[in-house]
Amino acid sequence: MDLVQITPTVWQLPFPVGHVHVVRLPDGYALIDTGVPGSAPAILEAVDRLGGRPQDVRQIVLTHSHVDHMGSAADLVAATGAEVLAGVLDAPYIRGIAPEPEPVFTASERVLREQVMAGFADAGVPALQHVPVDRELHDGETLDGWAETVRVLHVPGHTPGGIALHLAASSVLFTGDIVATAEGRAILGPFNVDRDEAVASFRRLAALDVETVCVPHGEPLRRGAGEVLRAAAPEGDWV
Repeated sequence: MDLVQITPTVWQLPFPVGHVHVVRLPDGYALIDTGVPGSAPAILEAVDRLGGRPQDVRQIVLTHSHVDHMGSAADLVAATGAEVLAGVLDAPYIRGIAPEPEPVFTASERVLREQVMAGFADAGVPALQHVPVDRELHDGETLDGWAETVRVLHVPGHTPGGIALHLAASSVLFTGDIVATAEGRAILGPFNVDRDEAVASFRRLAALDVETVCVPHGEPLRRGAGEVLRAAAPEGDWV
């Protein structure tokens, strides 16, 4: 797969479902999300292409608990020894000690969900392995070991404990599944456990002053991303 460089220190590794982002740290790399189960070899190959070794992966930040985001975390931890970080309310689902709440589907979302699951079956996606969470993240916390301050934002609605990451100095935002993109527009990510909460989280992110937005589904917004978010109408998406 082709690595897409978004900023001097951020790359997107695109997958059919659930992109992974690789971030260069002062002493290694961080991964934001891990794709579906079975994605670890492609992710480690991407790190190698950037000049890193498996042991150079220091952190795996999971924006939320869904299978296309935490799916390869266990394999990557085994290969790298990286620390796993996730929102405090999603940590039990990632660890596998509590059942994950089901999304409330709109009619159009239900059709899309069926297509996605059929694609997983056709591709032979392996079974999910749960993984320990080493650090539970809360709203307003900052991450250690990055080249700049990284603020954690609690953005519930897609899942109860979803998080976004805001890098104010470089004007970059990692949204998790609260935001997706399509044809240059920002849209509400589908498959939410609480649609009203998800829209409120979208609006919180849209209020930030950001130039670049990295999404797990769709193309990154590379210029004027804040304006694109504020121009969106998430209340009308997927209805």
